[in-house]
Amino acid sequence: MRKTLFLSVLFIASTLLLANNITSEFNEVKTVGGITEYVLEKNGLSVLLLEDHSAPVLTFMVTYRVGSRNEVTGTTGATHLLEHLMFKGTDKFNKKNGGHIDALLGNIGARLNATTWMDRTNYYESIPSNYLELAIDIESDRMRNLWLRKEDKDAEMTVVRNEFERGENSPFSALNKEIWAAAFQAHPYHHSTIGWRSDIENVPIEKLREFYDTFYWPNNATVTVIGNFETENALELINKYYGKIPSSPNPIPQLYTTEPEQQGERRVTVNRAGQLGVVGIAHKVPKGLSDETYPLVLLDYILSNGKTSRFYRALVDKNKAVNVFNFYVPLHDASIFTPYIFLAPGATHKEVEEIVLSEIEKIQIDGVTDEEVKRAISQITAETAYGRDGSFSIASQLNEAIAKGDWTFYVNYLDNLKKVTAKDIQDVVNKYFVQNQRTVGYFIPKTNGGNSAEMKPSSWYEDQTKGYYRRGDGDENSTIVPNPLAAPKISDNIKSSKVAGMKLLTAKTGVKDVITFTGSFAAGDFFSPEHNTAIADLTGYMLDKGTEKNDKFALAEKLENLGAKLSFSVGKHSLSFNGKCLSKDVDEVITLLAEQLRTPAFNQEEFDKLKLQRKGGLQRRLEDTNTRASEKADSMLFPVGHPNHGTSIQKLISDIEKVNRKDVVKFYSDYYGTKSMIFVLVGDLENDEINSSVQKAFAGWDGGVEYANVDDSTQVTVGTTTIVAMKEKTSATLLIAQTTGIKKTDKDYIPLNIGNSIFGMGGFTARLMSIIRDDEGLTYGIYSSLGGDTYSDGKFTISGTFSPDLLARGYSSTMREFKRWVKDGVTADELKAAKTRAIGGYKVGLSTTRGMAVRLLSITERGLEPSYMDEYPEIINAVTLEEVNAAIKKYIDPEKVITVVAGTITEDDLKMKD
Repeated sequence: MRKTLFLSVLFIASTLLLANNITSEFNEVKTVGGITEYVLEKNGLSVLLLEDHSAPVLTFMVTYRVGSRNEVTGTTGATHLLEHLMFKGTDKFNKKNGGHIDALLGNIGARLNATTWMDRTNYYESIPSNYLELAIDIESDRMRNLWLRKEDKDAEMTVVRNEFERGENSPFSALNKEIWAAAFQAHPYHHSTIGWRSDIENVPIEKLREFYDTFYWPNNATVTVIGNFETENALELINKYYGKIPSSPNPIPQLYTTEPEQQGERRVTVNRAGQLGVVGIAHKVPKGLSDETYPLVLLDYILSNGKTSRFYRALVDKNKAVNVFNFYVPLHDASIFTPYIFLAPGATHKEVEEIVLSEIEKIQIDGVTDEEVKRAISQITAETAYGRDGSFSIASQLNEAIAKGDWTFYVNYLDNLKKVTAKDIQDVVNKYFVQNQRTVGYFIPKTNGGNSAEMKPSSWYEDQTKGYYRRGDGDENSTIVPNPLAAPKISDNIKSSKVAGMKLLTAKTGVKDVITFTGSFAAGDFFSPEHNTAIADLTGYMLDKGTEKNDKFALAEKLENLGAKLSFSVGKHSLSFNGKCLSKDVDEVITLLAEQLRTPAFNQEEFDKLKLQRKGGLQRRLEDTNTRASEKADSMLFPVGHPNHGTSIQKLISDIEKVNRKDVVKFYSDYYGTKSMIFVLVGDLENDEINSSVQKAFAGWDGGVEYANVDDSTQVTVGTTTIVAMKEKTSATLLIAQTTGIKKTDKDYIPLNIGNSIFGMGGFTARLMSIIRDDEGLTYGIYSSLGGDTYSDGKFTISGTFSPDLLARGYSSTMREFKRWVKDGVTADELKAAKTRAIGGYKVGLSTTRGMAVRLLSITERGLEPSYMDEYPEIINAVTLEEVNAAIKKYIDPEKVITVVAGTITEDDLKMKD
């Protein structure tokens, strides 16, 4: 007894001594907002720790204070190319010894990636918390032990060049690059993060080694750990691995170049093939840590966030633009605030520029209203709460604050915004939005309109405010939840009931103050009358354009004052709605949702505006090689009348012109209602209160239809190659596809999907990316996908982007691996790893309210119960190797596929040269 007591005391004492010894290695700098900063004294490594034990997951991130601002002529893009090479391996972790970083972390279900931008480079992994040591081991090892071999650089150069070429395909990206280059002449913000093409192609490995040896040291890095961990253990592991690394032998070079004062307006023009024009108007603004940043952030919201914004009212609502947004992100140094306006058909560059400058002048003279300031702060307050939904979200925001020069920017951000007055905003507009600080850019398309290739619309959106990613796959806002054996059942927190004629599901999670919701019912494009394919689409997009009680601005004001988000979309089968709000506002937001669904006004003036905007959006989709290839393939694979058969852009535009208000009113009357409606809410909620709100808001709304099951189709075109010719595209999209005749509800779908993940859907661990990108360096991205939904069969697709001069090699390698996959199948080891990744990937979505809501909606649409959420991992684990390989052979046939290539290429570009 005494001996046991003595040993217990000795253990406690030794543990305390160890903790004290570990803590003594670090200098505790400060704690702000629950985040504690430490410095590892032996080498200057900064460490930020925030414990959050609400889920067994954490994000480990390393931020290096080096970005494209640290580059010079000849090495532009070096930071980004080096970021790619950081995954090529070290003596300890490499593909040859089975320790490849992507495989080690991917096989535990991690989400990992890296990004480069102007002021920083970061590497991260969101992982089950019991794998913290593995993440620290990997990141510390590659900080100083990277191989940096010429053969790796040569292969990765073509990958990065293809990433550059993909960006050049976009009119917005091309114009944005030219505006920054004109606005900054001395400061390195002059060049884009991806660099100039000649530097990408020619930078020697010695220069990259020099860059690595200059900036990749502990005293130029910050380690951030957010989530489920113990501080003492994290510090011990950080000291164990990073403590071996010395600080840099020389001081880290600091940028001393400042941009000289601009002495007059600058103008640039990009004139090339395209559909509709773009205008960008940039003004120089101060560095991110300036007190003037906060008025500029609120100005950004007042000008362009939502329907109440000034630019929406002046441009979109007046049929002068189809889209407007401000490119403004506070940076380490003085940057630019740039509204980008995507012109509506018939609008001119000059008139749009004059409207933007007129709106700015109004603020200079009259200022903004207190109501506008209050609304913007409310929106940001809500977004701040949304931004705490997952450990990665917090870590990524800290990452940007570190890049600005002070991580506490993140913690104090909202409080500083709340101090801003209307006069502060007027003052910064008068100070900075002047002609001498202005750079104006026009994208002027050489051609208008498009061809009559068979296609249908798809989303077109570009966002370069997040930096350049090593890979183009995955949602960087997702984190990973492990599969703890003792965890409670997911379905225990899900309630399902019939309320007001719909199926209502609620799930209470550990997130604070936030509710995410989604829902759907049968009213998609498939239900449009045969004589006009645009009716369902226009009906759905009229829902937020005003109701019998409130016009669109009154609706928008109510939502935006709450910081709530609500949107509608129309898919092949469904009308869908998605939103997010603070928990305290959920009753009001449900009421506003019901108002828009139940009593849309279908105002004639708004209907005419919508038609013009949708036509403009369709024209823009003609500029995208991925869209052109995919939609051409759909029209060749599926018979007319099948939901997946495309409709040409020209026909869609023609159909939009023919639709009248009576058509959408009739469609609404025939198809809208709760008969097939599913409504899912997830987050910080109380089930009984949600049920009461939904019953109150939707009681008495009848109508609607059930979904229609579509007969399996027979592939229309087999074994052909088609070129979709597009002008002035530096990257081409290769698409190889066939129909499968399989739906998500079919028993073979899961085995086939697992086989597909091994072949091309599993990121860098999949064969396509591992071989064709990682080993052969032929593309920035190549993936395979398995289509199909609950109601109709789909297609199997391989899609990649290639430089025209590498297209033939890329096509040959792709077909070689495709045929090998079908002929030989997958191995037992591949299947074992794929199962682990599949379960980990499934858990990814469940760590955020959005992911949980989407998953619940998906399984409910398939007629499954919430218990399926718990059963899914078991179903995955039960799949056999024989089932996977049999499914591949049963549904996939290389002789059946069609090939479509979209870009500035010919059929000869697909042929291997002797």
